[in-house]
Amino acid sequence: MFTCTGCALLCEDIEAIVENNRIKEIRNACRRGAARMKGCMNRLVPSIAQKPADIESSIKKAAQILRNAKSPMLFGFDNSTSEAQIKGIQLARKINAIIDDTSSFCQGILIENILHKKLRTCSLDDIRNKADVLVYWGSDAQDSQPRHLSRFSYFPRGESRQRGYEEDRLAIAIDVRESNTAKICKGHFYRIPLKGDREFILALMEALSGKAPAYDTKNMLGLASILKKAQFGGIFVGIGLTYSIKNDFEILTALADMLPKFNIMPMVGHYNMRGFNEVLFKETGFVNRVRFEGNGVQDNKYAIIEALKNKSIDALVVVGSDPVLSLPRIVIPHLASIPVVCIDPCQTFTSGIATVNIPSAASGVESSGSAVRMDGKVIGLKKILENNYLSDEDIMKRLMEAV
Repeated sequence: MFTCTGCALLCEDIEAIVENNRIKEIRNACRRGAARMKGCMNRLVPSIAQKPADIESSIKKAAQILRNAKSPMLFGFDNSTSEAQIKGIQLARKINAIIDDTSSFCQGILIENILHKKLRTCSLDDIRNKADVLVYWGSDAQDSQPRHLSRFSYFPRGESRQRGYEEDRLAIAIDVRESNTAKICKGHFYRIPLKGDREFILALMEALSGKAPAYDTKNMLGLASILKKAQFGGIFVGIGLTYSIKNDFEILTALADMLPKFNIMPMVGHYNMRGFNEVLFKETGFVNRVRFEGNGVQDNKYAIIEALKNKSIDALVVVGSDPVLSLPRIVIPHLASIPVVCIDPCQTFTSGIATVNIPSAASGVESSGSAVRMDGKVIGLKKILENNYLSDEDIMKRLMEAV
């Protein structure tokens, strides 16, 4: 059995049929996971200034860029093993660089609150075995984490929920649209206006307090009644909710305090985003946006979007991410104007503008290691295929030696 790195569920029951050192068939994985495990359509090749080069020359050039930079940044690592993340942080510390990942503009604030123990959480195994009420808030698990409902939450028969979704579980969706997950929730779908989560939470808190809220009174009282009766609940928070309340996040903490039987879980996309957050938190006390200076950490105000907007970085190393595709268009001109080192198994939009490209092994397929599941459980990754690609961890080691 192998582990799928298609999302942060890190499903460990994957069968891979290999012939002539190629994956012929994937069993048990969802379509998203199977596509990732079968590999890139277009493999990245080593290059300097968009001209073919060998690995050694590419690593030396990347090290030269870092040595010459006055304010370098390392970004990504959410699709890397925890071992590679540790080496990346060590490299950032060595060269006094900024380090950040995609959680700085999505789920980082939620994971940080969980790590600070401001929010209760639990394991996915607890959800499968105990949960009777499930709330998908601003998240479409059916599309983004396709086996979430079938393997861990709604459909399985758990130790204390032997009758499964037919009688033992109730699923609720709160979202701005009727997602595929909402359609499964059998009438328990609460549509809210765009950025209307705060108003919804305030109304729900009033209903939980026994008051009649002015907002959607009947539905709020009904929802509050369901939540109060829950024996063990899970609230699966997606980026829809996180984005909506990011400037008033304490309101989610206040709601959680009123629901002592419920646990909060971040619906993480990248397979090891939580791993990066936990590793950096252990090292610095922050989950992202860190600048190293001397032997210490300056603070955590250095997110990639702000750094590019302010033109405060002069070199960027991207590991397993594609900022040209995912970041706002306004920051791309500065990104394209500075030396970029792209480390990835596949060609991306970012590799298309990179000064140096370094192909890496696909973790969980071409290299082994470990990762942290969305609920905080450490999961091992085994190599499936033999290959000559360097892992992200090996590339970080080589860069540390070269700088």
